[in-house]
Amino acid sequence: MTSPTPAGLIPVLATPFHPSGELDPASLQRLTDFQVSSGVDGVAVFGFASEGFTLTGGERAQILRIVVRSGLPVVAGVGATAVREAVEQSRIAAEHGAAAVMVLPPYMVKPSPAQLVDFYGQVAAEGGAPVMVQDAPGPTGVTMPVPLLVELSKLDGVTSVKIETQPSPPKVGAVVEAAAEDFLVLGGQNALFVLEEYARGAVGTMPACEFPDLLAAVLRSRSRAEFNRLLPLIRFGLQPGIAWSIHKHVLVRRGIIASATVRSPAADADAQTLTYLDDVLRDLGLWQ
Repeated sequence: MTSPTPAGLIPVLATPFHPSGELDPASLQRLTDFQVSSGVDGVAVFGFASEGFTLTGGERAQILRIVVRSGLPVVAGVGATAVREAVEQSRIAAEHGAAAVMVLPPYMVKPSPAQLVDFYGQVAAEGGAPVMVQDAPGPTGVTMPVPLLVELSKLDGVTSVKIETQPSPPKVGAVVEAAAEDFLVLGGQNALFVLEEYARGAVGTMPACEFPDLLAAVLRSRSRAEFNRLLPLIRFGLQPGIAWSIHKHVLVRRGIIASATVRSPAADADAQTLTYLDDVLRDLGLWQ
């Protein structure tokens, strides 16, 4: 059976804000249009790269209304710390047209493996959308070994996993080998190891959203030389604390969003960091 969860290139959208900190719908529309023109297979919202932790419920609904109009499959992030809130976020996302939800494990109180099975089973049963497990032990502190992910893959409605555990390629390969064929395995971490993940059986990647046109070409060619040209930009977008700012400054320089404003506790990159970023973009022909 084919999974209803999107696969392929699924960038995680930044959330554009005005300098005042309010949501910028016009920039979000341009950002969404840029993904469409770049030939992506879907988009994600409310992921780590989206500053989803700063958004109100009303803003989430507004973002979904704009992005869903693109016609692309939309994966909505769910970052609740308990099952009732996770079910509620999933239902709202589904009601607003999300094709799937990408669900973090509850992380405030570290769950046992049995509690994780119960958690994902309930979200899948009651949330109204196919569930992608987000395996991200760095920010959550929750470890999900391969046998646990395979157990989760057997739950009705749990259709995929995004693996962000480093090193990711061996774990991707282990899950692909052990899980059912229709359980989709995708990578994250800004596509840092995307070619190795694809070689191990991954069927998708979920990077940040400022270079989908360049990455789409790499995924078509599978050229390591072309990928290596992107590595400085990929690396720049993985810096803790300022990654959100970096994504947005690239988008501003590419003429896609109007402001690089981030919401606290995210921080803006300093002037010297942005000078280095401009050097990276010049090397790629994206800045003069």
